[in-house]
Amino acid sequence: MCSTCGCGEGEVRMTTLDDTATTQTHGHDHHGNHDHDHHHHDQDHDTGGPRTHTLDLEIAVLAKNDRLAADNRAWLADRKVAALNLMSSPGAGKTTLLERTIAASDRAVTVIEGDQETLFDAERIRTAGARAVQVNTGAGCHLDATMVAAALQRLQPETGSLLVVENVGNLVCPALFDLGETRKVVVISVTEGDDKPLKYPHMFAAADLVVVNKTDLLPYVDFDLERLETDARTLNPQVRVLALSARTGDRFDDWLGWLAAL
Repeated sequence: MCSTCGCGEGEVRMTTLDDTATTQTHGHDHHGNHDHDHHHHDQDHDTGGPRTHTLDLEIAVLAKNDRLAADNRAWLADRKVAALNLMSSPGAGKTTLLERTIAASDRAVTVIEGDQETLFDAERIRTAGARAVQVNTGAGCHLDATMVAAALQRLQPETGSLLVVENVGNLVCPALFDLGETRKVVVISVTEGDDKPLKYPHMFAAADLVVVNKTDLLPYVDFDLERLETDARTLNPQVRVLALSARTGDRFDDWLGWLAAL
C-alpha cells in the first residue's frame, strides 16, 4: 500500500495509441530505482517493539515526487510547453472539455490520460485530433511525477504546444502530487453539488482555476454558483472560477482566453 494515500501498489500500464504498451510496477522510477518504501513498521532493536514511520515515509514519498516534478517542469519550460494538471471527480466532463479544446485550439495539443483501467478516454482524444498516451494506474488513485516523466518521453510534445494531463478521477490524492504542471485546474459539474470546496479543501486550495461545467443543467439542479465561488475563494483567494458548458459551448471562449494567456 502507498504510505501517502493508501492506494494499492499494483502495475502501471502505459499505452500509446499505436497499440504499444509497457508495464511497470509502481514504486520504481524509469531508472529502475525503488521510490516507495512500503514497510510501515520496523523493529526497534533496543526494546523489541514496533516503531511506526508512516509520517516519515509520507514526507519522503512526496519529497521525491517534488524533485521529479521539478525536473518535469524544467523539461517543459525548455520546450516552452504549457502544461495543465486537469483534476476532477469521475463524470465531471474533463474529456468532453478536452475534445472541444482540441477542436478549437490554435496550437498543438497533446494529452496524458490517467485512468485506473481502459483506453476509452485516450481513444476519444485521438479521435478529436490530438496525440495521447494512456496511463492505467491499476489500483492507484492518482498520477505522479514519475508516470508523467515516462509519458513525456513517449509523447515528445512540440515546442510551444499545450500539454494536458487528465488525472485519475478523484478529488483527494491528485492534489498532493505535483506533476511539473504550469497550472492546476479543477473541474466540477453542477450535478455534483456546490459544497465540494469545503468537502475537498486541499484540492480547491491548490487550484489555479476552477471550471464549473455542465451549466446547461443549472435549471434542473440545486446548485448555488455564488456559494461555490465564495467557499473556493475562502480557501484560495487568488483562484479564478469559470462557469461554462463543454457540451453546448456556452462561455467556452472564457476558457480559451484563459488558456491563451498561459
